[in-house]
Amino acid sequence: MDAVTPLLLSKALDGLSARYLATAENIANANTPHYRPLQVRFEEALRAAASDLKALAGVTTKTELAPAPKIASEMRLDLEVATASQTAGRYMALVEMLAREMQIQRSAIGGDRG
Repeated sequence: MDAVTPLLLSKALDGLSARYLATAENIANANTPHYRPLQVRFEEALRAAASDLKALAGVTTKTELAPAPKIASEMRLDLEVATASQTAGRYMALVEMLAREMQIQRSAIGGDRG
């Protein structure tokens, strides 16, 4: 595994973790009057820095308020649940990818004794 891949995976997992927490907060506050949902952004920064180790190290996850809804009471709980599900799926896929890379590294280092 090159030096960029583990850092890229780590930054992506950090971003997805932050998104999951923000989504959980949005769901918990779905019935709170005047609550403005949170959103997490990190994908654009990861894409821009994907092949540059130094730039990738500086990528941060940004949690911010979502744009104001068109209708004051519009909190789409169904979309928040869908976001939570999608985020969990992406997180699991990245963890599995990282586990496979680590398995390959273990096999290469120890000689496949299994």
